Amino acid sequence: MAFRAKTAKAPLEYAGLLEYAVRSLASRMKSERDLRRLMSQRAVAGEDGAKAMGDVIAKLKELGYLSDERFAADFTRLRRDNEKFGQRRVQQGLMQKGIAAPLVKEALGTAYEDVDEVALAREYVARKRMKKPEGDREKKQKETAKAMRRLVAAGFSTKTVWKVLREWGVEVDEVDVVED
Repeated sequence: MAFRAKTAKAPLEYAGLLEYAVRSLASRMKSERDLRRLMSQRAVAGEDGAKAMGDVIAKLKELGYLSDERFAADFTRLRRDNEKFGQRRVQQGLMQKGIAAPLVKEALGTAYEDVDEVALAREYVARKRMKKPEGDREKKQKETAKAMRRLVAAGFSTKTVWKVLREWGVEVDEVDVVED
């Protein structure tokens, strides 16, 4: 079976970019920065392309198809409810998506205001089927360190990680860490 070489697609102007952006948003919600990045690959080069992208973004905002506030709120809610991630991990994801710091703070504050972080960490442990560290002393230490790394990478504070590990009956030497 022969493979066809990809043909270069013609650069798009306003109408083509608008259609491309709407199709892109229909498949998956995106932040303004992500959509701009996608459109920049397809837009006419130069000032005309930049103006067309700006006009498309303005039109999409006017129609209510593009909203960083809504994106941040939905992204945060989905990561909290489905992935069981802690605040820090969700914050990093939002920052990577190009959401402004005040919007990130607002979305996280709203989504995590009534959340018990220890309970969320327990749900994460159950979701990932993490097991209580067992075995001889050396193996237990390695498994404990692995569990700690996974929980911290999932966005939980060290205090929460220690509480979860203590519930497993693991002896943990706490270090004074300044929390944000």
